[in-house]
Amino acid sequence: MTDGTNPPSGPQPEPAPGSGGYGFPPGPPAQSGYGYGYPAANEGYGYPQPGQQPNPYQQDAGGGQWPPAADAAPAQPGFTRLAGPDMPGAAEQPDWEAMAARSEAARRTKKRRMLVGGAAALVLLAGGGTFFLMSGLGDTEDGANAQPSTSTSASPEPEASQSSQAYTATVAGDDTLLRDSYGQTGIRLGPDLKVAPVGQRFQVLGKGNGNSWGQSAEAVVDVTKSFTVTARVYSSAAKGSRIAISQGDGESYSFELGVNEINGKQAWIFRVQTGDKGAEATTRTVAAEGLTVLKTPTLLMATYDAEKKAIALYVDGKKAGETPVPEIWQGPGPMQLGRSRHHNIWTGPWQGGLHNIKVYDAAFTQEQAAGYKEGKLSPAPKPAHAWLLTWP
Repeated sequence: MTDGTNPPSGPQPEPAPGSGGYGFPPGPPAQSGYGYGYPAANEGYGYPQPGQQPNPYQQDAGGGQWPPAADAAPAQPGFTRLAGPDMPGAAEQPDWEAMAARSEAARRTKKRRMLVGGAAALVLLAGGGTFFLMSGLGDTEDGANAQPSTSTSASPEPEASQSSQAYTATVAGDDTLLRDSYGQTGIRLGPDLKVAPVGQRFQVLGKGNGNSWGQSAEAVVDVTKSFTVTARVYSSAAKGSRIAISQGDGESYSFELGVNEINGKQAWIFRVQTGDKGAEATTRTVAAEGLTVLKTPTLLMATYDAEKKAIALYVDGKKAGETPVPEIWQGPGPMQLGRSRHHNIWTGPWQGGLHNIKVYDAAFTQEQAAGYKEGKLSPAPKPAHAWLLTWP
């Protein structure tokens, strides 16, 4: 546990004016930046203004959730009844030569059908094998899939699937908008944060550049009250600050959860801002030092107890530390995946995978964090928001 300071980061230059704001949705990136700019006057942070169209980030303007897309039923092959030979007795003397020719033709037709059917079966088997091979890929240092994984996470999830239909990670018809399984707040993905199926889950993969981000339509976490934010993460970046989840897009972040270099080594961190200018003196950090970070699937959980006025970090169900905070600064702007706001610039681009992202309106205790890791949290609390879940 440390009272940390803001991480050294490679500032990302601001875009040219009029670049479209912070990705609601982003326009073409500026030549000297990453496509993140300030919104034009009277545009706010991408939220609908009077007379404008509804926010494209919201799942359902009517307040409902998207139903999971049903799997399309495979087309049934059609069958054509072949005309058979002439009925015996239809003539006084059967035409034996003609009947023999028809019999031979029927035999050849049956043989061809058997050959075609066998070939089709081989093609289907080969295609299935290819799918399973591809689905077992994770991510590498450049953000491409390469980490073997053909099964669900070793730790079962606290709750079962919300639907008997096939789980969908994105909104139907929009593969760049993550579906909120419990609330109505979608997360818009940047160009280099992509959804990829791996084993029995969906994840997003970031390339560690300025386009490896996701952004909700509005603030998801009320930092004035108790909360828990958790995600399963896989970092393939060997150095630097790498932020999995944060909130805020103005002067500074309100909180950030991810990786930071401490004493020359990478460590998992949960950091909050208590002042409105993002000064180093107003940050509070809990760090988990001495753990393997690089290419290690990890369950991160960050909590804030508003009554105790304290933040805590849990790594794979174990408490890494806790530190008191006067309060968390309620910065403007929505929740972010794969980046954080420092002194008006975006930092900490995520490189690797993220999935099972959940937000709870309560601070988990140490016992609850351990139970969550083992899938034995009972009664299981219902998250306020959830994206990229594991399905059974």
